[in-house]
Amino acid sequence: MTADPFGTAVLRRAVLDAWRGSPTRFREDANAEEDLHFGGYRDRLLVELAQNAADAAAHAGVPGRVRLAVVDGELRVANTGAPLDAAGVAALASLRASAKRESGTVGRFGVGFAAVLAATDAPRIVSTTGGVAFSAERTRAEVADVPELADALAERGGGVPVLRLVWPVEPGEPAPPEGFATEVRLPLRPDVDVPALLAECAEQAADLLLALPSLARIEIGDRAWWRAGELADGRVTVHGDGAATRWLVRRRHGRLAEPALSGLATEARERPEWTVCWAVPTGGDEAPTPLAEDVLHAPTPTDERLSLPARLLATLPVEPSRRRLLPGPATDAVLAAAAAAYPDLVLALPAEQRTSVVPLPDFPLSEVDGVLRERVLAELRRTEWLPSADGGPPLAPSAARVLDAPLDDLAAVLAEVVPGLVAAEFSAPRHARPLTALGVARLTAGEVAAALTGLDREPEWWARVYAALQPWVEADPSAREELGGLPVPLVDGRVVTGPRDVLLPETDRAALDVLAGQLDADGPDAGVPDLGGLRIAHPAAAHPLLERLGARRAGPAELLEALREPVERSVDDAEAGADVTPLAETVLLLADRAGVRPGELPWLAALALPDVDGDPCRADELVLPGSALLGVLAEDAPLRELAGDVARRWPESLLTAIGVLDRFPLLVDDTPAGPEHDLADEEEWWASRPTPPERLVAVRDLDLVAEDAWPAALRLLAADPDARRALREPGYTTWWLARHARLAGRPLRHWRLPDADELTGLYDVVPPEAAGGLDPALLAAAGVRARLAVRDVEDAEDLVARLGDPERPVAPGVALRVHTALATAVADHVLDPAEIDPPERVRALTGAAVPAADALVLDVPWALGVLDPGRVVAGGHAESLAELLDLPLAGDEVAGEVRVAGRELDWADLDGVPEACGLTGHALPEDPLVVHERLVVRVAGRAGADAGADVAVPWWVDDDGVLHAVEDPTGLSRALAWALGRWADRHLLAALLADPHGPSPTTYLG
Repeated sequence: MTADPFGTAVLRRAVLDAWRGSPTRFREDANAEEDLHFGGYRDRLLVELAQNAADAAAHAGVPGRVRLAVVDGELRVANTGAPLDAAGVAALASLRASAKRESGTVGRFGVGFAAVLAATDAPRIVSTTGGVAFSAERTRAEVADVPELADALAERGGGVPVLRLVWPVEPGEPAPPEGFATEVRLPLRPDVDVPALLAECAEQAADLLLALPSLARIEIGDRAWWRAGELADGRVTVHGDGAATRWLVRRRHGRLAEPALSGLATEARERPEWTVCWAVPTGGDEAPTPLAEDVLHAPTPTDERLSLPARLLATLPVEPSRRRLLPGPATDAVLAAAAAAYPDLVLALPAEQRTSVVPLPDFPLSEVDGVLRERVLAELRRTEWLPSADGGPPLAPSAARVLDAPLDDLAAVLAEVVPGLVAAEFSAPRHARPLTALGVARLTAGEVAAALTGLDREPEWWARVYAALQPWVEADPSAREELGGLPVPLVDGRVVTGPRDVLLPETDRAALDVLAGQLDADGPDAGVPDLGGLRIAHPAAAHPLLERLGARRAGPAELLEALREPVERSVDDAEAGADVTPLAETVLLLADRAGVRPGELPWLAALALPDVDGDPCRADELVLPGSALLGVLAEDAPLRELAGDVARRWPESLLTAIGVLDRFPLLVDDTPAGPEHDLADEEEWWASRPTPPERLVAVRDLDLVAEDAWPAALRLLAADPDARRALREPGYTTWWLARHARLAGRPLRHWRLPDADELTGLYDVVPPEAAGGLDPALLAAAGVRARLAVRDVEDAEDLVARLGDPERPVAPGVALRVHTALATAVADHVLDPAEIDPPERVRALTGAAVPAADALVLDVPWALGVLDPGRVVAGGHAESLAELLDLPLAGDEVAGEVRVAGRELDWADLDGVPEACGLTGHALPEDPLVVHERLVVRVAGRAGADAGADVAVPWWVDDDGVLHAVEDPTGLSRALAWALGRWADRHLLAALLADPHGPSPTTYLG
């Protein structure tokens, strides 16, 4: 008879009776087991058996050990600890009635053994106290003998719940292996992939040793995993399979209070104890290697995904499948306890490693993940664990601030004045996200500057601050702008906000000495002079950083520039009663030390200096005593003589460098934008130009010269190289002098130079006594006329007026040249005829000034044969000249009819013509010529006395454009010149026609 130490017969009978009495109960048990088999426990074979082994070891108080081996087609899982007992068997054969009701056990539901169904249909458990067996086949046979269950069995196709009917093991079943208390034996179904099953178990082994403290070793075939003892510092190492996994762990335990137990089932409330363990993997150097993704362990793996850097192993209420948390107050309480324990893990790490285990903001992987992360972050925010910059107690992130740049020296110096400042190492980029997640305020460069505002510290302390800030500015260009409000201590004891416009003395004393010129030379205790509002940094605080932030080096030139504003208002200040003498002394001293050159700092001309009467004037309104310029100024000129004591104290070169005059001042503007230089008549000059000037060089104050002092003034200009250069460039100076300077009481452009013959009769020669021996080139540059030129409307108006003046003896050749110049200016668009008033008189070919109403402009040269030369005005570009003088053209006013018939001949048939064309290099004209022995035309139109009469002419062009000529050298040469378009060669052609073998053409051309 088979021994039945655990009373399995009674258990079977009870189950069968229940099924017999209620076939529905049979179906419920079968469905529940299938749910466990195919659902919650489908891949938890080793997990569930390891939990049982851990509970057995804990119950027996021995190290837990599990061994897996495949023997004769069976998977055998042996474990140490308390052996199987009747209560355990009853729990195995029941549904959700665990025998493990004491505290400290892992298994709670009595259903975990269902995990074996993934591998077998006939599991057996053999212990030192006896053994039990389950079997699908034997259960099916028992059910088949119960008529009440026939239909249910048929409906399920013979499927039965395997783990509800239990039998004792067969006699002769071997005992557990030596050293083990229990062995689970699982005959493997043919469809089981044994290597895959063992590999899956091997993957879980190391994690189970961490999750189940009562379990010390797991063996799978010839492979083994074991956990080293937990050290005092919480370091645990799990060895196995040729590797070692290191963990840093922190544990807490406690009991749930009554309110938290209210949501638990009856048996669960009997075990109110909870444990929490946080574990983070570490490397060989014991530095943490945070997890990226994991699952919640309760304490074995669930399906609750987590994204925390550390693993949570906690005795949390879970659903029967052990895959999901059971919501309720107990779960909330344990999660809160877990979050409260997390700072223990953080504090167990070296300070520089702590932020690596701070949860970072991200989308939660599960509901519990989001809840747990927020609670952990909340605990970390109020826990003091961040090292302080001053080496004091740790800081809570909620009250901490960190620099936005990892600068040890800066953190050290700021720790004195910025409360809650975290150690500088936490400013490194790798700490940025964790600290941001914790809400730690980051101090930007601008906020550092603001935190320093209002502090009273020694200059040397500020120098330390600047030195510590410099690497920040070098690494981050944006910090330069943010530090614009950085405080700076000054030599006068003030602390100003912002380095901009602060001056940095080149040395401790020299720069101040240059500025004031009054320091007591008795030693370092000498008082600091009044700096007139200047912002000069204290030498002990001066640092290159200040220069990068806008401060300027305070050499003489820089200090001088700093005085620009008081210089520019100095005259107003003096007129208001202020004593500007110290300012003038300081500026002159600095300008001397800086070697200021004339025009280099034009604003210095505004410096207030006294004139001979002691009245304040701008420097550029004063003239050096004894200067020749004083002798040419008008009595009412606004320029005054500089006070003698000032002139004697300072070098003339220095005084002229700041703007005091000893000659006419020169203005140079390389990019003039408009008439904005305060020059006399500048707008008029600007408007007179066809295009704006690209560069402006002008002599100033010419309008201040006395009218009778111009010879001397011109000699001053001639003696000044800069003024002479200005006179060589046509521009404002020459324009103004030509119109306003006077010689012998008349403008310079009224006169001509003695050798300007082409202007004879039009302009008078400049009187020698007025010119005073001045260089003709200078006179010409200043406006005295040296040649015929039509540069603008004023030239044209002047020439037209002088040509029409009957008192002026103008030779015909001069008139012709002037008319040609005027017409050319119109044709070239230098001159607009609309700007010239038509003259009343014009200069005719005879040289006489005749009424314009009687005059004509010669545009067709043959008309001259019938016109009175005293009425004819001639010059190049007849149409332009006629438009300028408002005169009719001769071709429009005079017509003539040829009265005598002639002979039409080709040019080649005319004696001398081919030779003349050959000598001058021209081809013979193609159009024929009509020749006459005597050419007579009847004149019509405005031909004067000859109108209506027949007039003999040497050549003519009729209304049809046909050329007529008298057959002699005069007539033929004019006709040939017109046909060739070479009217200027008519005299040469006449000579060649008269004597083809006479002088060469060059003789006449010359």
